[in-house]
Parts: sequence; C-alpha cells; structure tokens
Amino acid sequence: MKIVVCAKFVPDATADRRFRSEDNTVDRAGVDGLLSELDEYAVETALTVKENGDAEVTVLTVGPEQAADAVKKGLQMGADAGVHVIDDAIHGSDAVATSLILAKALSKLEADLVVFGMGSTDGGMGVVPAMVAERLGLPAVTLGSEVTVDGTTVKIRRDGDLASDTVEGTLPLVLSVSDQANEPRYPSFKGIMAAKKKPVETWSLADLELSADQVGQAAAWTEVVEVTARPARTAGTIVADEDGSGAAQLVEFLSTNKFL
Repeated sequence: MKIVVCAKFVPDATADRRFRSEDNTVDRAGVDGLLSELDEYAVETALTVKENGDAEVTVLTVGPEQAADAVKKGLQMGADAGVHVIDDAIHGSDAVATSLILAKALSKLEADLVVFGMGSTDGGMGVVPAMVAERLGLPAVTLGSEVTVDGTTVKIRRDGDLASDTVEGTLPLVLSVSDQANEPRYPSFKGIMAAKKKPVETWSLADLELSADQVGQAAAWTEVVEVTARPARTAGTIVADEDGSGAAQLVEFLSTNKFL
C-alpha cells in the first residue's frame, strides 16, 4: 500500500507571525516555521497503518525552501520518503490552487491512501482534503477521531457535538483525521539519524505539468485586502479587597462588560 501524508509547513504559533507588507500574504520565509501540529496526527495515523501491515509512507509538502523541514520531521517520525513541491510561482496560492497542486502530485505518486490533518494551524480552513478528493475522483472519509484500516476498507468514527457516526470507504481514498485520533510520537535519536539517509524528491510545477498562471496569488479566488496588527495588551484592572468589597467589584465588572 502506498500511503501519502500531505503535511504543511506553517509559521510557529509561538513565534512572531506576520504578513508580507507587499502583498498581504503570510510570511513563510522570514519567520520560524515547523510541521503543522495538526498534521502530526496524520503522520502518526499513516505510521500506525504501516506498522499493522505492508505499506510505504511518503510525506508530501508544498511550500518555500524552509518547507523541507516539514518533510524532515515526518521522516524523523518514521516515514520512508519525502516529496517537496517548490516553485516561486506557487507563492500566494489559495486552497483551490493548493488542492490542484496536491492532486497532481498525488496522481504522480499513485497513492492508495492519502492522509490529511483536520486543517492547518495558519489557515484553519479544513477544506483541502475534500477538494483533493474531488479532483482525484476518490471517496473521502474526513475528520476521523478513530481510524481502522482492514485490507482495502478504511473505517472512521467521527465525533460531533451531540453524536458520533461511523463512515467507511474502500481504497483508494482520501482520509483526514482530527486531533483526537492518536498521540503523535516523538522522533527518536535513531529516527533522526535514519532520516538523513531517506530519499527526498524536489518537484517543480513543470514536473506536475502545471503552468504558473494556474496557481499563485493572481489565480487565487480569495484575497486579503487589509491587515491590521493586533493591539498591544493593556494593563489589567487590579481589584483591591481591603474592605471585603472585592467580590462585588468583580461581579459589577463582569456584568458591565456583559461577561455574565
């Protein structure tokens, strides 16, 4: 079985995230980045399937030069190979163009099982798995909080606010998992060293038979018109409870600000 995990390189949520002033796109090259936390659950799912059967896991990412770190993390966790799609023309691509690039790459990889996380920590849209499935003409079982693979059947439990349901499909298919699906493993020293010898291919748009006018900011269906920096945090209000009136002041504050 050929399993491909689509992993995204995102700005570190604990770092100084920002937008590029010239085009209002997320700055992915000038800030610290890493493999999206939500995609680690997808990598873990793929590795678990591999350990329970005969499978090969490839990590696929699309992004700038630094996005190679997302592939590296997947390899350190235990994936067998990596593919990095990199091309200057990709900059500014929205979900629609991203799904096109991924679909072309997945077709070239001839994946049996495609695994996504539930969304990216920078965009948070969660629509790309369904878009990719539509482009590939494959079924999609999404947002699985529990995944079972038995032969060519993939079954998931999807948990909602009020109920859970079970969805299953037959390979080949597209799968996405939630952050409840498993506990991603930490790369071991052995895994980190082994990752250095694992094959990683670099593909351009031309390798996928795509042209620059099909992707990028000019082809995007959405646009960020304006960006405003979040205001600096102001000092909080300190309530002195010297005379026992602190509780009353707190209740009045919550009531006035409609927090109650």
